[in-house]
Amino acid sequence: MTIPLVDLASQHAEIADEIRPALERVFATTAFVGGPEVAAFEREYAEYVGVAHCVGVANGTDAIELALRAVGVGPGDEVLLPANTFIATAEAVSHVGATPVLVDVDEEHLLIDPARVEGAITDRTKAILPVHLFGQTAFVEELQRLADAAGVVLIEDAAQAQGARRWGRPAGSLGRLAATSFYPGKNLGAAGDAGAVTTDDPELAERVRITAAHGSPSKYVHDVVGRNSRLDAVQAVYLRAKLARLEKWNQLRREAATRYDELLAPFDGIRRPRPAAGNEDVWHLYVVRVDERDRVLDTLAADGIGVGIHYPTPVHLTRAYSHLGLGPGSFPVAEAAARRILSLPMFPHLSMDQQERVADALARAVAVA
Repeated sequence: MTIPLVDLASQHAEIADEIRPALERVFATTAFVGGPEVAAFEREYAEYVGVAHCVGVANGTDAIELALRAVGVGPGDEVLLPANTFIATAEAVSHVGATPVLVDVDEEHLLIDPARVEGAITDRTKAILPVHLFGQTAFVEELQRLADAAGVVLIEDAAQAQGARRWGRPAGSLGRLAATSFYPGKNLGAAGDAGAVTTDDPELAERVRITAAHGSPSKYVHDVVGRNSRLDAVQAVYLRAKLARLEKWNQLRREAATRYDELLAPFDGIRRPRPAAGNEDVWHLYVVRVDERDRVLDTLAADGIGVGIHYPTPVHLTRAYSHLGLGPGSFPVAEAAARRILSLPMFPHLSMDQQERVADALARAVAVA
């Protein structure tokens, strides 16, 4: 039987009976956009993250863009972000008219490297946008020091880190604002696209909320040129049920990561991930590094093992960002990692038998090299 990279069906089965009455209420009252379910989720997620405000939006990319707009990032500004992220992080910067300035990552954790950030700050830098990659939290205390010294804003891309902590503080509460995605495969995943912005700043939260609702604080009153990016009630129902289980599911991911570490330890040629000091990771992904990655991936897929690559092409080497003029060799750590990284199956309901099969198949595939 195939072992999936992500098993959303098991998550849904766990909450299906619980969400049915709430969904029926939504359809009976026709409160599809906004309404009590959205308001309740925003309160609950803000409390979970440990901030005063959560604004639900349509998706994670919009969340980053709205956070950038809220602090005034626009044409002529630069925003620093890692080279090895999903392209959405850079897209959001481009959408507000600013320039994404890519930065290489540290070799061990593949998180944005504060030392390289320091060298990339200019008088045009308006924000630093670290990505909490793979369920890890970026080195925000060092980045915040750099941001404060330069007079710029730190905004988290926390899409892969719901429930992660840095020195005990939750991801999503570590910057001036944070953007997150509830795309179905995330640790806290919706039944479609959804996202949120979290912050302790009431003024910034209100700017995000107004901008996301056509620039309108009340019906037919439009104070700014806004856009349409709102969380719908069906997604809020789904997210509320999953949020109530997120701590348990994240703990199951941690236990699965520990099992992978033990199962793979005897084998040479497999570089296992190592949590950074101060981080309590939530293992959105379990990413190993191997030689001949593409051959290993094909072998595992043929064995019925669902594997992935996050991400095969650093942002600067995509056609979309070729205009930045950054060719191969610009960010050697990110580029080297992109050739070797391999994401193994990781989800809360992953069984020991499944992990043993994954580990055995991976060890055999690597040994062939």
